[in-house]
Amino acid sequence: MTSSTLKGALLATTLLGATAAAAQQAELTIESWRNDDLAIWQDQIIPAFEAEYPDIKVTFSPSAPAEYNAVLNSKLDAGSAGDIITCRPFDASLALYEAGHLTDLSGIDGMSNFSDVAKSGWSTDDGSVTYCVPMASVIHGFIYNKDAFEEVGVTVPETEDEFFAVLEAFKEDGTYIPMAMGTNDQWEAATMGYNNIGPNYWKGEEGRLALIAGEQSLTDDAWVAPYRQLARWGEFLGDGYEAQTYPDSQNIFTLGRAAIYPAGSWEISGFNNLADFEMGAFNPPVANAGDTCYISDHTDIGIGMNAATENAEAATTFLNWVASSEFSTIFANALPGFFPLSNASVDLEDPLAQEFISWRDKCESSIRSTYQILSRGTPNLENDTWNASVAVIKGEESPEDAGARLQAGLASWYAPQQ
Repeated sequence: MTSSTLKGALLATTLLGATAAAAQQAELTIESWRNDDLAIWQDQIIPAFEAEYPDIKVTFSPSAPAEYNAVLNSKLDAGSAGDIITCRPFDASLALYEAGHLTDLSGIDGMSNFSDVAKSGWSTDDGSVTYCVPMASVIHGFIYNKDAFEEVGVTVPETEDEFFAVLEAFKEDGTYIPMAMGTNDQWEAATMGYNNIGPNYWKGEEGRLALIAGEQSLTDDAWVAPYRQLARWGEFLGDGYEAQTYPDSQNIFTLGRAAIYPAGSWEISGFNNLADFEMGAFNPPVANAGDTCYISDHTDIGIGMNAATENAEAATTFLNWVASSEFSTIFANALPGFFPLSNASVDLEDPLAQEFISWRDKCESSIRSTYQILSRGTPNLENDTWNASVAVIKGEESPEDAGARLQAGLASWYAPQQ
């Protein structure tokens, strides 16, 4: 081979390599409602991914939370939506899948890292198709003021009797409101009340799936008993709790005026910035020592692929990475209280977040009872659970009457309960 021929061959090889590199370059745009996460994606998540996959460039492009569903739907209809779609749990994303906007991701490698409970927020009703990679959940329990517990001489309760003994001790002492929760906004009574303590009674997924199947009803003791516990909460919530809003309750606790806060783990970051006392957390106490404990480990946010993307291969690479331990560790530490749903190992730096996630090792996980299938009709079971929880706490409705009313409403439109 002559010198000129060799040079020509080398030049051709170089050009071919450059063309291949250009062909491999892909750009992905992520649609999301989490505009408060923009800096985390730009400064931590995307740089970590691009360091591992330099041929894929990612742009995080959020909308305002309240506008996200409408904006996303209009973009999808116009063919201008991004390659990656951040998914709300349950019906909103199911509708997108059924309309052909989200890709079936059941077969991607990373999906093997998730349990059926983790996938439930982004699966078809029969569980045969999962269309978004689960990203994070929020866990329910109780956050407490460690200084207050020490001052009054009480310890973390493990059983219901111990729980009410602690509340009684704080009520008798009088220095602290035993528990900070109001009923003005209603949703807290159901979300941090009924669906917080309830899984211990209906045995988590066992009861939730039995209710969906029509094998249990809301008048069964497992579903009425949580209301009986809520009926005892009222005397421990402080004067004027009936008019107390959600922000009021947050302030009462972080200012050190209350001992216990019925909580979702999403409070952790905010509370860390506001409270000047050490906080701890405990899972919902069980009826009897030694009973299996259950927690609401509720699916909150997932991420899927726009079925119309022209970058399916790159998008799949990104979604598999989201299912990895590396992504989970970055996300969980950037947003304490939003917990990875994958089985990948994660090291959490925040001690309160670590306390919440540790319950997965000793308790069975479930999701909020009303969120899958059971709130599609009218009357809406989720909204009815709000007002029933409030009415029971205030003593305006008996637990049995609340259960009967909700059962009648569900049975009026949901065939398996008829």
